[in-house]
Amino acid sequence: MSFEIPESIKIGSQFLHPLLMMFLFGLSFYALYLGIKIKRTRQADKETRKELIKGNFKERHYQVGSIFLALVVLGTVGAMTVTYINNGKLFVGPHLIAGLGMMSMVAISTSAVPYMQKGNKFARLVHVGLNMNMLLIFAWQAVTGIQILLKIISKL
Repeated sequence: MSFEIPESIKIGSQFLHPLLMMFLFGLSFYALYLGIKIKRTRQADKETRKELIKGNFKERHYQVGSIFLALVVLGTVGAMTVTYINNGKLFVGPHLIAGLGMMSMVAISTSAVPYMQKGNKFARLVHVGLNMNMLLIFAWQAVTGIQILLKIISKL
């Protein structure tokens, strides 16, 4: 017995990943903004720090980062699954490899958080460095993703 996915679902499913990634690209800049606010709070004088703490930037950054990690993993695995279901294979190329690398960078960056909370400066450098590199790769991924999306649309 084989299970056949309706064609309308196959076609529609190809657009979920790009939509999710556009959302995550925006969310990554919000996380960056919050991270900068945390740094400013940490480095501020006593009076300014009191005011900045009211923004609850650390908690918001942590929450956004957690959501980002979960959605990056789901988006990556989901896109690979949809590609395989629709084509019977994965297209191993720069877009896939970079996407898997980004997912790994986000996971490693997140794993540095408990050490950062204990004041480990190296963990903070790893966290910030990986995330800044991931953001650059993400920008490039957007370009290659649009190229892939245009190919899909041209076949419809």
